[in-house]
Amino acid sequence: MSIKLSKQARAEAVASIERYFKENLEQYMDQRLGNIAAEALLDFCLQEIAPTVYNKAVADVQEKLQARVMELDIETHEEEFQFWKKPNLPAKK
Repeated sequence: MSIKLSKQARAEAVASIERYFKENLEQYMDQRLGNIAAEALLDFCLQEIAPTVYNKAVADVQEKLQARVMELDIETHEEEFQFWKKPNLPAKK
């Protein structure tokens, strides 16, 4: 499954990559990172790294859901055959 971004999210991600490089890495490079290079880097990250992050997120959600399902039995459990255990039952005559 490939991870796709909306046009808006993609544009913001590219702008963020360009800004990161400008503010943090431009001093180590001879030139600035352009729009095309930023898009290529984003594509690489989406194909290579994003699936790992996505799979971890899915695993975390599964773990939380399984814990919640295990609590469901405790929260909804009703004791069976409780009629005769009720206090103050009317006495037989």
